Amino acid sequence: MKILKDILYKVGIEAVKGITDVAINKIEFDSRRIELNDVFVAIRGVVSDGHAYIDKALNQGASVIICEEFPEVIVNGVTYVKVSNSNEALAYMASNFFEMPSGKLKLVGVTGTNGKTTIASLLYQLFKKAGYKVGLLSTVKIRVNDVEYKATHTTPDSLTINHYLNEMVETGCEFCFMEVSSHGIHQKRTEGLQFQGGIFTNLSHDHLDYHKTFAEYRDVKKAFFDSLPKTAFAISNLDDKNGAVMFQNTKAKKITYALKSYADYKAQILENQFTGLLIKINNNEVWTKLIGSFNAYNLLAIFATAVELGIEEQEALRLLSALESVSGRFQYIISEAKITAIIDYAHTPDALENVLKTIEDIRTKNEQLITVVGCGGDRDKTKRPIMAQIASELSTKAIFTSDNPRTENPETIIEEMEKGVEPQNFKKTLSILDRKQAIKTACQLAEANDIILIAGKGHETYQEINGVRYDFDDLKIVKELLIQLGK
Repeated sequence: MKILKDILYKVGIEAVKGITDVAINKIEFDSRRIELNDVFVAIRGVVSDGHAYIDKALNQGASVIICEEFPEVIVNGVTYVKVSNSNEALAYMASNFFEMPSGKLKLVGVTGTNGKTTIASLLYQLFKKAGYKVGLLSTVKIRVNDVEYKATHTTPDSLTINHYLNEMVETGCEFCFMEVSSHGIHQKRTEGLQFQGGIFTNLSHDHLDYHKTFAEYRDVKKAFFDSLPKTAFAISNLDDKNGAVMFQNTKAKKITYALKSYADYKAQILENQFTGLLIKINNNEVWTKLIGSFNAYNLLAIFATAVELGIEEQEALRLLSALESVSGRFQYIISEAKITAIIDYAHTPDALENVLKTIEDIRTKNEQLITVVGCGGDRDKTKRPIMAQIASELSTKAIFTSDNPRTENPETIIEEMEKGVEPQNFKKTLSILDRKQAIKTACQLAEANDIILIAGKGHETYQEINGVRYDFDDLKIVKELLIQLGK
């Protein structure tokens, strides 16, 4: 049990009805999980408004209501706290409830359009190999040292974040690496957290269904760096035109990395093969199992972070060379017939182009490059024709198919993709609605030494159609199909 007034520290309170010197059980923002003496925080969400569930929360035993607007009926014996922003209030209250766990370990946030999962996951892996107890909050999974939990969002809600941070503290974790999404920043889920450092990867076309303009999307990312204290570090990619923007108002120590620009941490690609990368980092050569120039940036950010967190440079390079690729990020298999199938999460134009250009740099040009790609439903529609244009331009054959159509008609999504194909590339494209059939067609078309790229879903093991998630694993399916077809 906690005392309400103690967990309201830093909350933007506008008015109170009732007393704050009361014991509370726990905090919830989902009325279905409310129990006796809980605090219910009414959140205005994209789909529903928590204020509509205040009565339900009270019926289930809530003794405190946190809201942006008082309800018409005030119940005696219940404390109502009117706040300026319920999301922000929830974040501070969650941190206070768990006694500010983020300040008891070294928390590093990773933000940007592409590379967040790879960098956060590989930093977790590197520090584990260095002998530390470590936590991870990522799109793919949540880890509390050796214990793994399923992740549902890139940046979880504030209660979930602080719950797991608290668990990390209790199990002795010294570090936590966390993906910080633009949605998470905008919805105040990271408020109240004490970050030791922040990493900026890059910025390209994504989430414009939510942020409306690229400038707003950029400024939300920048807000994360603006909030870092002077005791923290900010690591930014100077080769990205928005890299310097992230530094404009930060109080944190500024650290840069780049392949093309002068920076604190520099790298040069010496060899780029399907088996890995040979890169020179600050004049030291290191062989890594990761592939592609985009991973050279990721590895450089990881190296810089490790050194800034106290790992000696030569030891950081040794650990870098031992890192294994992240699930669904340029994962590949080679079949009996020497067909290379690559699975990648690339779901933005920039990510897709990076993966295709990486393959282009490695391949001999004597083989086909067959790309299977779709676009998600109920998400940014403007990127659909751009992704189709990139796939058809940079592939021998591009097969457009379903991704996670969600509540949209998958045929409409594919039609919107097709609008981006330039006339000279029409003959290089096919549209196959069923994703498994699309992958099968790619396998049937492929011959010895050809390359198949299956993009968009990566680590996901489901396909979401009309609110239902069906089992669907790109890697598993392409393996089975290549065997069935005798390839």
